[in-house]
Amino acid sequence: MRASGESGPMHQSILVAGSHGGVGQHVTALLAEGDYTPRAMIRDESQREELERLGGEPVVADLTEPSTLERALEGCDAVVFAAGSGGEDVYGVDRDGAINLIDAAGEAGIDRFVMLSSMGADDPDAGPEPLRDYLIAKAEADEYLRHSGLEYTIVRPGELTDESGTGEIRAAEGLELGEDDIPREDVAATLVAAIDCEPVVGETFEILSGENPIPDALEAVGSI
Repeated sequence: MRASGESGPMHQSILVAGSHGGVGQHVTALLAEGDYTPRAMIRDESQREELERLGGEPVVADLTEPSTLERALEGCDAVVFAAGSGGEDVYGVDRDGAINLIDAAGEAGIDRFVMLSSMGADDPDAGPEPLRDYLIAKAEADEYLRHSGLEYTIVRPGELTDESGTGEIRAAEGLELGEDDIPREDVAATLVAAIDCEPVVGETFEILSGENPIPDALEAVGSI
């Protein structure tokens, strides 16, 4: 943690799980552009060069192989979980992989964990049938994180797009599923802003495109 009066972020070295994904690449680049050191977790050595171009420090590890996570977390003081199975193994990656990393972070003495979740995870049975298993997996991972003892923040975006980010969002404990969407770039910016935003520690909230600057939106969530 940052001492009183010091400048810069409270957390410095951030493990980005899912750094090669659509949101994770934006997270890695934004961290590198700021005062952070992003450790970019990848599964395939062939992804190394791409993550280095984004400013990340690549480390090869696998969420489904807990023994690989200790080295990935070495020297880190916070985690951003932006990984996903793309629907191929929702329970193995989106749930169990997240749980493996939560446990490993705790064992490594890392207490700050920012989780990328999904709108609809609060009530998976009400979600679209094709997404039901995914939402259940995310809900169970989120619940595990809440009871982990870590200083968590859970961010649940709506439908993701590849449009350019605006830096402005809506954030609330509950938004209407299907009401709007949000660029991946803005989701990434929200995850990065949440790392050192004390008002959202211990909070779970949903985000969509909106008209509030991301820092202001997070402060408002924390004041509810």
